Formats: sequence, structure tokens, C-alpha cells
Amino acid sequence: MKTPLHDASARQHSGEPSSGLAANDGRKDRPRNRDLAKLDGEIAGLAGQPTQELRRVWRTFYHTGPPLGLSRDLIIRGVADKLQLRAHGGPSRALQRRVRILADEFEKGVCSFDPGGTLKTGATLVRQWRGHTHTVLVREEGFEYEGQRYRSLTVIAERITGAHWSGPRFFGLGKRARAS
Repeated sequence: MKTPLHDASARQHSGEPSSGLAANDGRKDRPRNRDLAKLDGEIAGLAGQPTQELRRVWRTFYHTGPPLGLSRDLIIRGVADKLQLRAHGGPSRALQRRVRILADEFEKGVCSFDPGGTLKTGATLVRQWRGHTHTVLVREEGFEYEGQRYRSLTVIAERITGAHWSGPRFFGLGKRARAS
């Protein structure tokens, strides 16, 4: 006696369409190949459109006209960027936060920042100090320690030790720790 086949596998063997899952196994977080091909076609088609049409499309995406003197090529690139953002989504909040931090450091004249070694939101830092375990939770806009929010690990390290410490170094996030 044959064992019954799962409904989807029975359709696969019979040549019928499957359960409707996409080529990416039903993951909705990524566009399917068909969608990517359509997006590529839309972007390629921008070059053949008249400049007035490109300006109209720009206005629908940016809710304002393109800046005066912006070249046709840059208008196409701006519209293509918006099409890609619509298809793929924008950067994560953590990435936006990191870019803000790097931009602030750049504006302050800190030219030797290390873009690697960032902490992900939700990560937990644990440190033993004088027989006590201290836990810090990485939040979107800073850190949480003992139910209070802090913008800096250094402030938390100073609170724990009573002396000035580099927060990243206190929690083992120095360059040596990242390299190993």
C-alpha cells in the first residue's frame, strides 16, 4: 500500500502548479526573480523617457520637483534609487543609527574612526566586577543598565567602578577583542 503524499508534493510530481510559493520558498523579505527582472526593466526604461516625464516621476517620489540644474543623468539615478528602495526596502534602523554616529564623528573632525565593530541592537554585554555580574542591553538609541537608559558605555563603566574607564574597553570591546 502506498503512503499518502503531501498535497504539495503530489502536485509537484503530477506537473501541476505547486502551493503558490515563490522561487524563494515563500520568504516575503526578498523580491522574487520576476520582480527583480521587472525592476531592472523599469530602471533601464528610464533612459528612454523624455526629461519632462522623468521630472514628473521625480515629483511623485520626492513630493517636490528636482533641484534646478540637476542633470538628466542624476534625475534618472534619483528615480532609480527610489524604485530600488520601494522594491527592497530601506536601511535598517541600526544601520541608520550607525551612519548618524559616523556622520557626527566626521563633522567633529574625528577622521580615524573604525566603522567595524558595531554593536547590534538587542545585544547583551556582561561583565564581572568585584564579585558582581553587570549586564547592559544595547538599545536603538543607547544602552540600558539596571532599568535606566544611557547614551554611553563609559558612563555605565564609571558608575560600576567609581572611576573613569573607557566603556568599550571595560566591556571588552577594544581592538584586541574585535581582532580575535
